[in-house]
Amino acid sequence: MKKKIVISAINFRSGGPLSILNDCLTYIDGNLTTEYEIVALVHSKTVIVQTANIQYIEFPKSINSYFLRFYYEYFHFKKLSRMIKPHLWLSLHDMSPRVEADIKAVYCHNPSPFYRLRFKDLIVDRTFFLFVMFYRYLYRINIKQNDFVIVQQNWIRENFLKMFKIKNCIVAYPNIDIDSTRDTLLQRDSTKIRFLYPSFPRVFKNFEVVCEAAKILNDNKIFDFEILLTIDGTENKYSADVYKKYRNVPSLNFIGLQSRADLFNLYSTTDCLIFASKLETWGLPITEFKKFNRLIIVSDLEYARETVGDYKLVKFFNPTNADMLSKLIKRFLSDEFEFDQQSPDTPENPFTQSWDELFEILLDERSLNATEQINWSVD
Repeated sequence: MKKKIVISAINFRSGGPLSILNDCLTYIDGNLTTEYEIVALVHSKTVIVQTANIQYIEFPKSINSYFLRFYYEYFHFKKLSRMIKPHLWLSLHDMSPRVEADIKAVYCHNPSPFYRLRFKDLIVDRTFFLFVMFYRYLYRINIKQNDFVIVQQNWIRENFLKMFKIKNCIVAYPNIDIDSTRDTLLQRDSTKIRFLYPSFPRVFKNFEVVCEAAKILNDNKIFDFEILLTIDGTENKYSADVYKKYRNVPSLNFIGLQSRADLFNLYSTTDCLIFASKLETWGLPITEFKKFNRLIIVSDLEYARETVGDYKLVKFFNPTNADMLSKLIKRFLSDEFEFDQQSPDTPENPFTQSWDELFEILLDERSLNATEQINWSVD
């Protein structure tokens, strides 16, 4: 009889987290199903990539309330784990559930405990404001019951080790499957230089600094560019506020949320990526856009520097300084651009750069007593 692996991600339905889930399931479906029986817990199969060898259990009500999610994580999943009897239970969404398994691991992707709140955030996005305040306490629940805690960047691991006093923390760089056929610049109608900021609207995504930079340039009679923003004001209160304030800025194009396929088409017609987020565990568009070998203007923050790596066509900027961003855009339009250089350090072990490397650690027989038998390099 095959050993069982449970992949739990009942609240993933869009954006970077969903991309991570689908990449994980694609890897498992092609590499682990001959040896293991795979059960994936998801909100809905409609947002999941097609797989041939994975059993799905849907929890359609999981996104209705956080209280219901708590019930699943801390009560229902213990009963479910007793029924499934998994060898490995991998929770991909931050929370360390009460489950019975040979090996338990949690993938922590929410960096909200490290965000500096503003009073404005409470008005615009009350849910996020509360999550910033309480997420560090949610992380604490059962976190030391895990054999492994997985984070995406070294700066997060360093903060986790200080905040939660854990030792079994893996830095796992996302292994993003980027379609190698998307190399050619597609035709586009506009002849203007195109910038793109692709992200879901949250207060920390900082769309307003990009909008303000465009306004500064337009106020100074500079119009030979366009900035595409993947919001249109209908998504939530934050996007509505941004759209209302900047909808009449000529160089801004509010195109709304995009599918991943449409986003890659936009990448291929974009001259420069702007990524102004103040908080990320990775910054998926940065990784995706690097493939196209074009300029990236990105927040000068720890997450961005680690994601950018040794990429050469990059410029870092202060994400609170719209005037600085406007000057960088102007220099790019004038072919007077100077790139930044950096020599990033490779994280110490345990460190992985692929799903193959990560599951090799998680499924090693030593994982049954991981903290004692594996030589963790970070204290």
